[in-house]
This record gives sequence, structure tokens and C-alpha cells, in this order.
Amino acid sequence: MKLAMGLGLGGRNDFAESVALITELEKVGLDVVSAGEAWSFDAFTKLAYVAARTERVQLATTIVNVFSRSASTIAVSIDQMSGGRFILGLGSSGPQVIEGFHGVPFTRPLSRIVDVIGVCRILWRREKVIYSGQALSVPLPAGQGTGLGKPLNVMDYPLRPDIPIWWAALTPRAVEKAAELADGWIPIHLIPEKVSEVWGDQLRAGLARRGEGRLPFEINAGVNVAIGEDLPVQKLRDQYRPQLALYVGGMGARGANFYNDMAVAFGFPDEAKAIQDLYLDGKKMEAATLVPAEWLEKSQLIGPRNYVKERLAAYREAGVTVLSVRPVGGQDPVALVEQMRELVDDL
Repeated sequence: MKLAMGLGLGGRNDFAESVALITELEKVGLDVVSAGEAWSFDAFTKLAYVAARTERVQLATTIVNVFSRSASTIAVSIDQMSGGRFILGLGSSGPQVIEGFHGVPFTRPLSRIVDVIGVCRILWRREKVIYSGQALSVPLPAGQGTGLGKPLNVMDYPLRPDIPIWWAALTPRAVEKAAELADGWIPIHLIPEKVSEVWGDQLRAGLARRGEGRLPFEINAGVNVAIGEDLPVQKLRDQYRPQLALYVGGMGARGANFYNDMAVAFGFPDEAKAIQDLYLDGKKMEAATLVPAEWLEKSQLIGPRNYVKERLAAYREAGVTVLSVRPVGGQDPVALVEQMRELVDDL
């Protein structure tokens, strides 16, 4: 099992400090550093800087959305300047960000991800970019634009002809497509025991359709971690309540919230509805109190060393191959990664 850690969103004078930390974490066994952007700074720029300061750690976008850049721009990545250490993490984001921050219509998100993957792999094979999909066509077809577009070869190729693609998918259809077309899946707020129950059929169906010679399929799960014998365990677990309530209750709208649907699939339909109703009514603190205790426990690794080791086995059983660690409770990140390295290597 690989260990990952996020670089953070930056923007608050913490970027240099975050990069310095990554260089120390690389020395003690960190395998992957990830950078997201949400509605913040460009992830590729941040990872390019990290590439220049590190030697071994892989560099992943988790995630960049497929609406705010052209598919060809996404494909021309930092693989070359990082010496072949890049992982492309893709997702659709949601209408609030895509329409509210980027000013782009949020249409056909699944098809758009499929098409972006298709364009990327054409470019990485060093072929002229000629692609016709359900959401994207490159070049533009006749009757659209000026009519002057023509197929082009990229001017500077990535180092590798096949770069790992990880897909942040939640809906059953998207998870199935991720297993079929991508090289990894990025779930969120994961209860590992629920993977087979909620997405097992889709994962098996997608993996069965993978072509020969594809890269090994990864599952990258983010998890809050604190290890210690005398931790205030329940207090630390409860710190996760506002974030889960935000996603279940405040992301999207009634009938259009992937995370709320996931809560229902996890077996919390009553809580999902109540959390959303309260959150959308502006009662955020009340919504947070309704987040199920089971979810708070099983989606985090907080407790004594032996307990964390037992829970790691559940993640392994669920097929998780990359654990993205988020230290909580004032844990020293370097010491925590050292401990986690020992635990996962002992599985």
C-alpha cells in the first residue's frame, strides 16, 4: 500500500512551508504528493514546483476538473519535467464550481471525462489529435467555429506514452467507467466495508472490460489519521462532522447531490435527508450533529496503534492501494508517515 499526502490549497502563505514538509516526508517513505485546486490556484503549477524540489515522490492532481481546460491542455502535463513521476487525477467537480467559478455550463460530465481520457491517450501515443466523442470533438467538426481547425501534433511530448489516470467518481455509472477506462479510482469519505456493497458490481464489470496491457488499477482513499494510546478519540472523530455535513447537506441541491446519494447508499437515508434539510435551511451546526457515528469511526484512522493496524486491514480488503493521509489532532506529519509506513509494510 502506497502512502500519499495532499499539498494543500495554498493561498494563505503556507505553500513554501508545505513544499518543505513534502521534501521531509519523501525521506521517510511518502510515495505520492497530491495537489487539488477546487476554486484555488492551478494544480499543475504547484506540482511543477514540487517536482523541482523532490526526487522520488510521485506527483498527482487530485483533482483537476475537465471543464476549465481543453483536453489537449490537460494532456500536456508535467510528466516530462518530473522525470515520469506524474499521475493525472481527473474529476468533473460540480455545477457550483464549474458554472459559478469558471462560467462554463456543467453538461454531460461523465461523457466529458471519457472524452478527455481519449484525447490524452492519443496525444501520449504521439499521434495527431483526432477525436470524436459524445462531449468533445477535436478538431471541431464542420459547421462549428471558423472551419480553420486542423489536426495537430503536440510540440513537446510527455516522457511516457502512458500516464496513470485516476478518476474521482462516485455515481455507480462513473465508478464502472473509471474501472474500465482509467487506472485508478478516487473515492471520498470512504467506509471501506461499504465498497463491495455499494460499488462492487460496477467495479467488477468495469475491470472485466479493461483492455490488455493496461496499468495496474489503484484505489486511492483519503483518511484522517491520528495514532496514540491516550488520544481524545471521540473528540477527534467529531471534528470531521462539519465537513461531512457540508458534503452531504450543502454540496449541490436537493436531488442533485452525489454525496447525499452516497450517504443513502451507505445505509443512512434518514440521516442524509435530515442533514440536507437542516443544512440548506442554514442550520449547519445542527446538521453536523446528525452525521452517523459509524461513518465518523470507519472513515477515519484514529486511535491506538493496534486499532489503526486492524482498520488498515479493512482498507486492504476493500482493494485500497493508496492511502492519502491527513494528520489530525496535532500529529507531527513526519512522525505519522513513519508510523504509517511501518504499519502498511507489516500488513
